[in-house]
Amino acid sequence: MCNKKHKMNRRKFLGTASCAAIGTTTFFSTLFNLGMANAAAARTAKQANAATGNYKALVCILLAGGNDSFNMLVPTENSAYADYATTRSNQALAQNTLLNLTPLGGSAPPLGVHPAMPEVQQLFNAGRLSFISNIGTLIEPTTLAQYNNGAVTLPLGLFSHADQIQQWQTSIPQSRSAYGWGGRMADILQSMNNNQNISMSISLSGRNVFQSGNTTAEYTIKPSGTGSIGINGYDGPSAIDQIKTSAVSSLMEQQYTDIFKKTYADVVSNAQDTHELFSSAISGVNLNTTFSPSYLSQSMNMIAKTIAAKDTLDVCRQTFFVTFGGWDHHDELLNNQNAMLAVVSQALNEFNTAMEELGLANDVTTFTISDFARTLTSNGNGTDHAWGGNVMVMGGSVNGGQIFGEYPTLALDSSLDVGNGVLIPTTSTDEYFAELAQWFGVSNTDLQNIFPNLLNFYSPSTSPPIGFMQV
Repeated sequence: MCNKKHKMNRRKFLGTASCAAIGTTTFFSTLFNLGMANAAAARTAKQANAATGNYKALVCILLAGGNDSFNMLVPTENSAYADYATTRSNQALAQNTLLNLTPLGGSAPPLGVHPAMPEVQQLFNAGRLSFISNIGTLIEPTTLAQYNNGAVTLPLGLFSHADQIQQWQTSIPQSRSAYGWGGRMADILQSMNNNQNISMSISLSGRNVFQSGNTTAEYTIKPSGTGSIGINGYDGPSAIDQIKTSAVSSLMEQQYTDIFKKTYADVVSNAQDTHELFSSAISGVNLNTTFSPSYLSQSMNMIAKTIAAKDTLDVCRQTFFVTFGGWDHHDELLNNQNAMLAVVSQALNEFNTAMEELGLANDVTTFTISDFARTLTSNGNGTDHAWGGNVMVMGGSVNGGQIFGEYPTLALDSSLDVGNGVLIPTTSTDEYFAELAQWFGVSNTDLQNIFPNLLNFYSPSTSPPIGFMQV
């Protein structure tokens, strides 16, 4: 993470210094970005030049807790709906409340979305959004017989929140890795950005596994103000603020022979410089799009502003990460999901409107992930942890208005049901993420390094793994 000259000393500093003692998370963000200009993962000049003027961003929305996505995407044809209603019992949505989807292609069965998601219905029917069905963590293709006979390697901690939420971010289901696929991608592509002072990985949700790389990490911002988190009170109007400003400025301006003191001062200086750079860029952005007051919408608003400032920030590749939690609905599923899916639907629509306002809809792809789906059967007032589920992907480069993957029968005891309506995925997260990475500019050679299980599902070529992106 740091250049060779100071690598060990800065590592000692990391183990000794406390960001909390300084009183701001800016230092934590900036600390992990020091020295990224010399990252060993730099690609060839040809790749960097190919990206000039070619901006792309990936926006990852984590629905933390396990979204019951077979109540988000529901069969509408009478016999298929009857299977759904029988299996889901008191957790089934009324057939006449479902919002019908009008596919622009593909051969999926007739489906509708949750009644709280009219904006998603409109985005789908307009060709701006697609679903990928029955997707989940897999190490290798898995059948019911292999599952029952123990003849296949299964993801670690298959129904565990901690393991599955991590594996969706790492795409390494066989181990508890500390590095995410977004971070591994940033290790390769960070050098493509002319501005090396701010990570290409921007988080609205603090530290996360998805954006954690070997040589890179996320830069944390907040959904309010100008986003960046500066030194509390620095250059403020009060007498206490001025005393603090003087002390911090003195710290940054001193010349130190002691490497610990020098590194500490460098962290403070870089943190404040980055804060001022980011804040200045965002303060110059004015969007006409109106965003709802929810945390998710305001986070998407800040992402939109950051994207709008791409030229000022001098970047051509960015990833964004935001967590919207609270989806572990063992109780009160219907009421809770109704409220939360409405928030997601509004936020996606507002963000799409903002990208169209900026003329960047084709350059930004938004996608959802979640720990897992839920059991098709009811536990009485909710549902429990399961496996394969449905996700959404949105943007101008998405082959929109389609259902990708295989939408399964929701009748119990199907060829994918391991019990209680827990479905074996028929599409792997590797295929999903590899296609997003291909669109983002990762080479086929690097895909295999980022996704070590990918060859079990897909041989990198000019044809994408699933086909939902215009790669």
